Amino acid sequence: MARFGSVITAMVTPFGDDGSLDKGAAADLARWLVDHGNDALVLAGTTGESAVLTDPERIELFRTVRAAVDVPLIAGSTTNDTAHSIDMTRAAADAGMDAVLAVVPYYNKPPQSGLEAHFRAVAAASDLPVMLYDVPGRTGRKLATETTLRLAREVPTVVALKDAGGDPAETAKLLAEAPDGFEVYSGDEPLSLAFAAYGVVGVVGVSSHWTGRRQREMWDHVAKGDFTAAREVNKSLLASFEYMNSDTCVFSQAVKVAMAELGVPVGECRLPLGPAPAGTRDRARAVLADLGYELA
Repeated sequence: MARFGSVITAMVTPFGDDGSLDKGAAADLARWLVDHGNDALVLAGTTGESAVLTDPERIELFRTVRAAVDVPLIAGSTTNDTAHSIDMTRAAADAGMDAVLAVVPYYNKPPQSGLEAHFRAVAAASDLPVMLYDVPGRTGRKLATETTLRLAREVPTVVALKDAGGDPAETAKLLAEAPDGFEVYSGDEPLSLAFAAYGVVGVVGVSSHWTGRRQREMWDHVAKGDFTAAREVNKSLLASFEYMNSDTCVFSQAVKVAMAELGVPVGECRLPLGPAPAGTRDRARAVLADLGYELA
């Protein structure tokens, strides 16, 4: 079994009607996700609206969810500021997190030498395992395969990669050359099954808020080598993948609407995302009903 399990959800951060962090809803959501097929959770990642959380809110979220569930918790503890990332990684360790998700520094577009130095500094800040996160569509900079391999070989706590690079050929190369014990997770749910053929061990997902059990079923089929059965499960997930992100409704908004329809209210997104656009509720209900959920 993979270090963090096969199905990990990048959890949305619940907010109250006044926009404040809703700790009770965060605990309830975490428990719901664990009860519905998730092996581990990422807190304060991009889907968790990390960009609009204060440091105290992020730490409070870590502590709240740590008290609520007994599964691996992976903290989104890094930013595009290395010193800030070091401080938050230490705080995550103090808050009882099991690992950190270290995203490629965004917007400032460091060279590969800067990326490598940044990740080495983050890894040195604590004893926690580090999952690198490559998502060039958001950060503006690709984490090169050679950089990833150097970190995996030379930094003992760099143990995994969330791969949202969208380049299956590079993923295959990385997996072919990675040291034993280094694990790659799909960070792009529509590509998960394709990545599984190369040896990706699981997914860090978003639609897994409501498809966790089905995604677990798919990865169980993959583990048995039954790709025919895995493809059938994947077919049932395609509408969810399409629903969760578009030009008009992004991941966090889509999830919050879907969870409200499932009776797990988590509030709305903070600006600059804001509330989901008109029509999202109808789309969510159609997706959920097709999956067999009974809706009020």
